[in-house]
Amino acid sequence: MHPNKPNVLGIVSFKVFPALMGGQKYIVDYYRELAKQTKVVLAVSKDNKEAASTETSLNLLPFLFNHWYGFLNIFYCFKLIQIIKKEQIDLIIIDHSYYGWLGILLRLFTGKKLIIKSANLEAFRFRDMGRWGWKFYEIYEKWVHQKADRNFFISDEERLYAVEHWNINATISYTVPYGTFIDAPFNQVEKNESARTILNSHSIPLDTKLFLFNGTLDYIPNEDALYIILNELIPRLNQTALNYRILICGVQIKPNWEVQLLACPTIIFKGFVEHIDLYYKGAHCFICPVTLGTGVKTKITDALAAGLPVIACKKSCDGFSETMLKEQLISIEDYNWDAFANEMIQLPLNKIYDTSKAFYKAFNWATIVRESILYLPK
Repeated sequence: MHPNKPNVLGIVSFKVFPALMGGQKYIVDYYRELAKQTKVVLAVSKDNKEAASTETSLNLLPFLFNHWYGFLNIFYCFKLIQIIKKEQIDLIIIDHSYYGWLGILLRLFTGKKLIIKSANLEAFRFRDMGRWGWKFYEIYEKWVHQKADRNFFISDEERLYAVEHWNINATISYTVPYGTFIDAPFNQVEKNESARTILNSHSIPLDTKLFLFNGTLDYIPNEDALYIILNELIPRLNQTALNYRILICGVQIKPNWEVQLLACPTIIFKGFVEHIDLYYKGAHCFICPVTLGTGVKTKITDALAAGLPVIACKKSCDGFSETMLKEQLISIEDYNWDAFANEMIQLPLNKIYDTSKAFYKAFNWATIVRESILYLPK
């Protein structure tokens, strides 16, 4: 079907369908695009079973145990070997390091090459979440990457960290960023109409400056960002005459945070929004006061692709070239909330930001996947 291109078995250890969150989209969009360019079979955890009947672009096999019970997948080793033989698989890609051990076993029994594709350095994400065993996981994660035939990291920063601190082979390590299917910013007419729709629906004056924050709201780095918005940024903004609202969208919010957001008069809490383009078009700026966590902040990629200016902590800017984005990405030193709030205050209301063509080329999914195929072992 795809001459001279490898047949790929992707293995995913958690629920990614429907792809609502950035980490889920990073996996699903990659394989959907890869399936356009070569043969892909995707073995996923059982909690993706509902997607098997509706997902038309991927050959989906939802039978694995979720990563919390990942050790039980030893009993599916023979089934995976049979799939590899039947589908004439050439390469195994493990998303995240959780099932790295399983990939190593499959390579041992089949002789097929193994790729570990990392959306973030999990050990340090666990550290920021306060999980006591993160140092033990780092030992395992380091071992898995050292054993792989290829390593894909979501950002240059994480790839270089793994090379320098984990002794990962630099010659077989590559950056595969989170991508976008958008190839141009939303036009100004759409933006103005969307802004008016939002403002009118909430009976807000037309000169109100709209800021947007979006994410998985029970994820600790994003919970911390909610705390910063409520307790650091809003008090500073309220000391000025700025007329503003902060739009907050996202899934999986805890009840205590929802109560606080709904009680704040300068926040418009929307929760999960199925058609979030309205808010990416209508907002004047995306804010990302995130100082915890690892990996690329996928929400920033989405905002930049939409043509929004972004004000973000330096930690959140990993994976993005400031020279490529110029004044569209405003990087603030971590924890400098005076500077962060000042940038929000000074941001021009109707300035047009022309996202560079270099950004769309570098972060286009078709380009990312095409280049990642070139990185694969022959």
